[in-house]
Amino acid sequence: MARNIQSLERAAAMLRLLAGGERRLGLSDIASSLGLAKGTAHGILRTLQHEGFVEQDDASGRYQLGAELLRLGTTYLDVHELRARALVWTDDLARSSGESVYLGVLHQQGVLIVHHVFRPDDSRQVLEIGAMQPLHSTALGKVLSAYDPVAHSEALENERKAFTDRTVCEADAFEHLLDLTRARGYAADVEETWEGVASVAAPIHDRRRMPVGAVGVTGAVERLRRDGELRPELIAAVRDCARAVSRDLGAGRF
Repeated sequence: MARNIQSLERAAAMLRLLAGGERRLGLSDIASSLGLAKGTAHGILRTLQHEGFVEQDDASGRYQLGAELLRLGTTYLDVHELRARALVWTDDLARSSGESVYLGVLHQQGVLIVHHVFRPDDSRQVLEIGAMQPLHSTALGKVLSAYDPVAHSEALENERKAFTDRTVCEADAFEHLLDLTRARGYAADVEETWEGVASVAAPIHDRRRMPVGAVGVTGAVERLRRDGELRPELIAAVRDCARAVSRDLGAGRF
């Protein structure tokens, strides 16, 4: 019988320990809980931290699970499953809103469009499945950046290009937008990426309540806004669609 590799067993035990109980643990707590010498525990933690599986809080020195683990954990959710679960709800959203609907997921440093429902009129439109959108300026991207730690890092660490004079590029102002997105449960893009175009998006979560994508509507500013504000019924419809897809993925009520 093949022998197990002790260091991998210890690393796995450490990740399980950090996944349960308190959100952050100190080195002494981790070492004593696993019956390890502090030096041994610290060496494993340092390796896990280098790979992004563990993060250390600068203020307290305590450890918690890292963003790279989230990236690996969400890969089990096949994009095709997400799209399949969203088909009916996105069709309904396009009909009720009268606008184009997009379903996006994090891919590299941007948003990959995995599903696109045309605006339900006779206008000529181009299918945008497979297109990439920026994280920092689009509603879909801001939602992912607000709820997904990996997307958040990508948006902050890479260049935030000014597409229009309304694009928010400065780091502190961008962080404020993400705080606002989390507080109200949706993100908006009003001519921040394309002149004359606005969009609204909300997050989709899986059965572990992890963010796995975003859904949104996009259309002309004059249609999406009323009296200078985004139409509240449109925002409500987008959020309802996101919650419905999340429920179908096993997330329960949000």
